[in-house]
Amino acid sequence: MTRRAPKWIWPLAQLAVGAALLALLWSAADGPAAARRLANADWLWLVLAVVALTVQTILSALRWRLTAQQLGLSFGSGHAIREYYLAQVVNQSLPGGMIGDAGRAYRARKQAGLLASGQAVVIERLVGQIAMFLTLAVAFCATSLVPGGLEWPRWLALPVSGFVLAGLILPLLLWAATRVQGVTGRGAVSIWTALQKALGNRKVLPGQITLSIGTTLCNLAAFAFCAQAVGVALSISAIAALVPLILFTMLIPISVSGWGLREGAAAALLPLAGATASSGLASSVAFGLSFIVAVLPGLIFLRLKPRAAGIKL
Repeated sequence: MTRRAPKWIWPLAQLAVGAALLALLWSAADGPAAARRLANADWLWLVLAVVALTVQTILSALRWRLTAQQLGLSFGSGHAIREYYLAQVVNQSLPGGMIGDAGRAYRARKQAGLLASGQAVVIERLVGQIAMFLTLAVAFCATSLVPGGLEWPRWLALPVSGFVLAGLILPLLLWAATRVQGVTGRGAVSIWTALQKALGNRKVLPGQITLSIGTTLCNLAAFAFCAQAVGVALSISAIAALVPLILFTMLIPISVSGWGLREGAAAALLPLAGATASSGLASSVAFGLSFIVAVLPGLIFLRLKPRAAGIKL
């Protein structure tokens, strides 16, 4: 009989991966130089980054509320913001990156069931990633085709092209899966139906688009502010094309909140915009620390007694 590995093995492995990557980057990307940049960082730009990330959290919470309403859940803006902050605190504190979102879905399950509350959380996160992906796709095409754009090396241009193409094809694959019989088809139909409810309403779509553009701009601006704080001035094309790639690494669940992966991507990619590897490392560390500061208000909500889901605050 095969023994299952203890549950703590994977979280411990994620912590180890993040620590190992940061240690490797300290050596490969001139960690002491990055540390000096962080020590001399301009606090005004860091404050602006925290403000941008705070606005991003609020807009994301409002997008979740809007999405949930289309799937049969009703709660006020205050409730949505509180729950989103709680999820952010957990996501930043524990390995996995999605544990806080799972808790958000579980606490909202009473009105329409766990399936609907889970779909609302997943779709809200997905819509935000779609906006970031489209920003990357447009910026990648523009900087590749327009003279004077970024010089994409072959080792990077090919995988980015594949990533963009795969992202554009994915909706067609999901639609095709709804025509398949069996469990796969039923699952695809469930997801497709939920997406239509959340995004297909003409009265809702403008709000989804506006909120998603807002969260994307806030994330990109926050990273750009952190880079500026450590002495790296990024162009608009670099922000639109390179920063999404850096932030997408945070979705890979092999470290805690993307630590190590994000820094490695920044150290590798920002030199394409004229920065050094050490300044890329410093920029990403500043972003990670700013994100932690931005979600600290969620600790206040941990001290408060949770109210029942559905109360309009």
